[in-house]
Amino acid sequence: MSSDLFAHRKGNLAARPLAERMRPKTLDEFVGQEHIVGPGRLVSRAIESDRLPSMIFWGPPGCGKTTLARLVAKASGASLVSMSAVLSGVKDLRAAVAEAEQRRNMDGRKTILFVDEIHRFNKAQQDALLPHVEAGTVVFMGATTENPSFEVVSALLSRCKVLRLEPLSASHIETLLHRALTNEKRGLGKMQLTIPEGILNLIARESGGDARRALNTLEVAASIASEGPQGRLIDKACVREALQRKMLMYDKAGEEHYNVISAFIKSLRGSDPDGAVYWMVRMLEAGEDPLFILRRMVIFASEDVGNADPRALQVAMDATEAFRFLGLPEGVLSMTQAAIYLATAPKSNSSLTTYAAARKDVRELGALPVPLHLRNAPTRLMKTMGYAKGYRYPHDFEGHYVPQQYLPEELLGRQYYRPSPSGYEEKIARRLSEWHNRPSPDSDGQGRRTWHGGEDAEQEEK
Repeated sequence: MSSDLFAHRKGNLAARPLAERMRPKTLDEFVGQEHIVGPGRLVSRAIESDRLPSMIFWGPPGCGKTTLARLVAKASGASLVSMSAVLSGVKDLRAAVAEAEQRRNMDGRKTILFVDEIHRFNKAQQDALLPHVEAGTVVFMGATTENPSFEVVSALLSRCKVLRLEPLSASHIETLLHRALTNEKRGLGKMQLTIPEGILNLIARESGGDARRALNTLEVAASIASEGPQGRLIDKACVREALQRKMLMYDKAGEEHYNVISAFIKSLRGSDPDGAVYWMVRMLEAGEDPLFILRRMVIFASEDVGNADPRALQVAMDATEAFRFLGLPEGVLSMTQAAIYLATAPKSNSSLTTYAAARKDVRELGALPVPLHLRNAPTRLMKTMGYAKGYRYPHDFEGHYVPQQYLPEELLGRQYYRPSPSGYEEKIARRLSEWHNRPSPDSDGQGRRTWHGGEDAEQEEK
């Protein structure tokens, strides 16, 4: 088995992509991630002490995960066995482990087993790594763009240090682009390119922290640059053509999906229309399903606005129907209108807390019996048993209200709904207070009529 499953890339140097050719050869060339590779940081200390732990590099595309794993292996003197979780399986893992055992028995040399896109391995494949990581046969290193808490089995996760890599800054990427332009052996130094001031910064900003994207953009721009008196000119128009359309980092099935929708909801809840609309546009521009966003707004209208502004739910539903009718692109205007309305509406989470409190009693106390006066009595037998006896028909009383017990005996005095002092709920609170303070009639029969539930429902027992 080859000690590097990426060996197919090692052919003709000039035929390889610029991003691959410009990979740093030593840790001194590595740019960014100073919080883990700087002096005195975890990776540097581990290499110096020759005590490499198993590690998972977690970060967005193009931040240096694979490169760092290779450089750590080189700096530590260990052998590196690389594989992609997309292309490899348990058979490949067993072969890599067998090779590592043979190497350790022959010369005592350590083996770093690097698995790119470790989140692509299923549970059984990840479990196959455990005994060999535990025994120290290999030092495991994984790279993933997904949150390891969700994608890596807990047993493997507990045996690894998780290192969070951040998107590269624009200045970091400019450094890498400048290297690529000036390096004659691996980069574009022989092409006599002319780069006006600000162009590298433009590429860096448009790359979204992804070094690979930045270098690919530079390579495409160099290939389509027009010839000028001083060589090929890479101007703004050239870069825009190379970029085509900026792809925002957003994985609809991964962590960034949850991060952005969380920011959207929290902006709505925090009554910030600017933040809400920004995050909504981020999702739309990245290709999110607009109906997913609209569903979240409908939920929000009940969960976080509720009866503080009863129109909020209707606005959210109207926006959903308007989008179904209009589609893209015009439908985003209805979505924006709804987001602004929800963000600026008075807030109350009483719908959520009321349901949660009632649900708690239902779950803990079970199916409590319905009070007799609330039961329907369509038959003579049921009437003789006291069904519906004492029920007060609210419409027969002043203001269409009369004090009456509606909860089971065991729950008398419970108050699930506690209206907030916000928006329309302030009026609801005053109304409930007035009703609750109203004295009860002297007699159950005063002004009351018997409720039968309709003539068709009345069937007497024979």
